[in-house]
Amino acid sequence: MVIYSGVFLTGMLTTLLGPLLPVLSARWSLADAQAGYLFTAQFAGSMAGAVLSGLLLPRRGFRFSLVLGFALTAAGALPLGMGSWAVGLLTVFGYGIGLGFTIACTNMWVSDSNPERRSSALSLLNFTWGAGAVVCPFLFAVLHREGLGGTMAPALAAAFVLVALLLTVLPFEEPKKALEAADSSAVQASVWSVRFGPVLGALFFLYVGTENALGGWVASLAKRNSAGEGTLWMMAPSFFWGALLVGRGLAPAVLRYVTEARIVIGGLALASLGGVGLLAASSLGAVLAWAALAGFGLSAVYPIQVAWIAPTFGAATARLAGRIFAMGALGGATLPWAVGYLSTSFGGLKAGLVAPLAGSVIMIALLFFSPPPSAKR
Repeated sequence: MVIYSGVFLTGMLTTLLGPLLPVLSARWSLADAQAGYLFTAQFAGSMAGAVLSGLLLPRRGFRFSLVLGFALTAAGALPLGMGSWAVGLLTVFGYGIGLGFTIACTNMWVSDSNPERRSSALSLLNFTWGAGAVVCPFLFAVLHREGLGGTMAPALAAAFVLVALLLTVLPFEEPKKALEAADSSAVQASVWSVRFGPVLGALFFLYVGTENALGGWVASLAKRNSAGEGTLWMMAPSFFWGALLVGRGLAPAVLRYVTEARIVIGGLALASLGGVGLLAASSLGAVLAWAALAGFGLSAVYPIQVAWIAPTFGAATARLAGRIFAMGALGGATLPWAVGYLSTSFGGLKAGLVAPLAGSVIMIALLFFSPPPSAKR
């Protein structure tokens, strides 16, 4: 229960930049290309954290790694929004390291604890993450309206500290897994030496980049399409994350009847349709509707991709999983930044949103030409 509470908080902090971005852009007079560097900083930190988790997890286990990850996240989140843009970049990079640690470790903890039903268990875990992502914009909008928006990051930092403390004192079950050292092939294996490994890395890169480009920029798009409709635009990310949450709640039931690959391809097709709709949207209502469709389409993709890690890498999973999560973080650092760059270069945010649309389409193509391994549910 403590870990799931931490995952809920992780969902809030990961997505906080979305509703916060227009506020910070106005405070620091940032162009879209400059604002996009905040996403780059967050996910560059996440990439570093994910790589470090792959080095630490096989040696120190889940409890130590999770406590460290939550503590690092708290330390980075505390000063968010304070000082100049340069300070903001360093702050976001700092909590990104903690997020990369915790996201990789919590997903692998659930995967190793549920070897017979990985996709369903991971869907429920990421449902919890999605709940935090949905709550975040609503809570931030309320606090911002009361002039208390700056208190949200310190409050999240305090909550992460509490989770870390509870993990140190409460009983904790380490999943049983074979030691990698006993298997020489595990020591020699690399992401590139496994048939589906490079494709899985590309899928993580594109998925995390696509999800965070849409979730991170939809508030800005909504604001530019809101004809003075108060702070409703701040809640636009909640429509995206809310639909994603609903989809993850339904995924375990659907997985009983539909193969994982078909769910992923079908979901990406819906996300692509939502991306096309966002390019054509001319009102706040249309932005909210198309964002919701895109979120629903993406809902089951990430948990299933995480479930494919263990069947792909076998005994080398604990060592190589961090590198796959790092590829996802690299996508998160790249595609949201690309949205800002394209927006500034071509004179509009919709030009930038071509990047996540392309990400969805490329993922479909990859899965058609390189089928995934048979992963247990």
